[in-house]
Amino acid sequence: MTSAINSCSVCRELLESHTEAFCNACGLPYHLNQRQDLPGKDCGQVWINEEHLGLEYACDTCLHPVVELPPGALDDILDIAEAAAIAGISELLLTEAAVGGRLRHRRTSSGTYLFERGDIIDFAQGRR
Repeated sequence: MTSAINSCSVCRELLESHTEAFCNACGLPYHLNQRQDLPGKDCGQVWINEEHLGLEYACDTCLHPVVELPPGALDDILDIAEAAAIAGISELLLTEAAVGGRLRHRRTSSGTYLFERGDIIDFAQGRR
């Protein structure tokens, strides 16, 4: 007889028999504490499907998928205040770097400086 040791697809920690459930979406095992008298953690949820009157299981990975944004997406664009906070330097220093040609930027018609997150991180780390 062989025994398979499963690990949680969400947190990668080992599963115990009372904490193991399988996601209906991806089919992978995850932590779901099925006993109140034993300690355990939950890396997903279970609920009653009102249409089918059955239990549905889902891991946190499927319930809350991480959406990869393409380069240049709106969340990747920062105004000068956000950029200064990420870089840990003053807005004045960022403005000087932008005007001096050391930092890629755009300037709107209202005078707002806009930067890409990757450029700010590189600048803060001294790569530019």
